[in-house]
Amino acid sequence: MGKGCVSVTKYFLFLFNLLFFIFGAVIAGFGLWVLLDKQSFVSVLHESSETVTVASYILIGIGGFSMAMGFFGLFGAIYEIRCMLVLYFTCLLLILIAQVTAGVLIYLQGDQLKEEISNIIQNMITDYTGHNRTTEHTWDYIQRTMKCCGWKGPGNWSENLLIKNSTRFFYSCSCRNDSIPGTEVKPFGLCEHTSKDFPIYDMGCVKYVEKWLQENSGVILGIFVGVAVVELLGMILSMCLCKSIVQEDYSKVPKY
Repeated sequence: MGKGCVSVTKYFLFLFNLLFFIFGAVIAGFGLWVLLDKQSFVSVLHESSETVTVASYILIGIGGFSMAMGFFGLFGAIYEIRCMLVLYFTCLLLILIAQVTAGVLIYLQGDQLKEEISNIIQNMITDYTGHNRTTEHTWDYIQRTMKCCGWKGPGNWSENLLIKNSTRFFYSCSCRNDSIPGTEVKPFGLCEHTSKDFPIYDMGCVKYVEKWLQENSGVILGIFVGVAVVELLGMILSMCLCKSIVQEDYSKVPKY
């Protein structure tokens, strides 16, 4: 009966470590997406804020470390290496504490994070020239795709240096409302109009970004909760297996 319980524990630990390895790959992949994506709102933040860049590297590091720990857990479970199981349990505990701490900090500093994002976008709009092929063209893509204008509203563009210092009437071309009849304009840069009655969208992009986050918050939360559950199960199973091992048998370590 005892050997049967040990075998069942080993196989369950193998399964959960396999899931843990997959979840680690998902987190690392998400970090890579934040770091490399050039066609979404994230890329604007990535190019404008070191915080987002650092956060993406942290996600990649956590994901890679989780994958490595999943591998070590598989190795320790299969060959019943007690010291490896203890190390595996300790690392899982540290990762879980780090995840909970990060989640609490993000929740408590939500308003500050929103303010930082607002300042980043506003500074980009103020310095917008239409020649930058990274953040500026990405922001144009966001405005066209989401059918919005500015961050809080079209009024944000009144602070643009080129528009503010010009005697002519300019507006962001990507703010052009396609439902309003008129001449087609280029998809980026600044366009001229005959008056201040611009044919543009009247909704700020912040509303659409918040909507996107609300629609995808369940998926994001589900991923991190799933990782936490797998971590807890891995910790419990590793300790159960570790207690069932009377003594370390290093002859079980494969020799090459």
